[in-house]
Amino acid sequence: MGRHRDQLVEGVDPHLNVQVHEAAPGTTGPRRPVILLHGFASSAKLNWEDAGWVNALTQAGRRVVTVDLPGHGGSPAPEEMDAYSPSRIRADLLQLIQNAHVRPLEHDDDSTGVDLLGYSLGARLAWEFGATQPELVRRMVLGGPGVHDPLADFDMPAAQRYLADGTPIDDPTTAELLRMAQLVPGNDIYAMLTMIEAIKVEPFVPTEAVPKMPVLLVAGERDELATTAPELAALAADAELLWLPARTHANAVTSRAFKNAAIEFLSS
Repeated sequence: MGRHRDQLVEGVDPHLNVQVHEAAPGTTGPRRPVILLHGFASSAKLNWEDAGWVNALTQAGRRVVTVDLPGHGGSPAPEEMDAYSPSRIRADLLQLIQNAHVRPLEHDDDSTGVDLLGYSLGARLAWEFGATQPELVRRMVLGGPGVHDPLADFDMPAAQRYLADGTPIDDPTTAELLRMAQLVPGNDIYAMLTMIEAIKVEPFVPTEAVPKMPVLLVAGERDELATTAPELAALAADAELLWLPARTHANAVTSRAFKNAAIEFLSS
């Protein structure tokens, strides 16, 4: 599996760490890349490589582009809050695609546009990017999605008190998000909190821009952050919703059924 920087990532904002994974030798598939966007407090390695996604997609003949969001994985952790804002990240993704000279979908062949696969926060970013760049995005798969933004509702003062002296956090979602951020060795908690501050300024409002391309939404039946996935699916004109039995927000991404459904959907 090839991993390298090439013309697809040249000149991308240094706040993003981008890797290209070539299709497995002897396989054939659409020439358009599929861009993978991980969730909050995760990374491309944890979300996509370790969970088997990169291998599954390259074995299916796809060229895969993984992105580490600012302050995550191999990306630097800038001090300025603007670097973590959803609008800035979407602008960086657009620059990534433009630098690759990806042609608009109007040319109607498999070398045009891109496919997007996002999980949790990555699903939110993909939804907004697809809605605002319909000429570049052919299909999207959104994992662990919902209409509500748990990061926007994060209790920052409670989290700061907990980090300072261990005062318990009353809000269970805030406590869980902070636990997730601390769970990954090497995570920069300051960067995680800075990203949350940026998201609070730009909370997710899915009705402001709705994707028109086909969208597959996938969520675990026990995922408390994705209980509103049907509401999100109802907004899109061409959406499918797949529930994964017994899966949670933490382990839905490892599901073989999720991978198979995504690969089939993206190959349509």
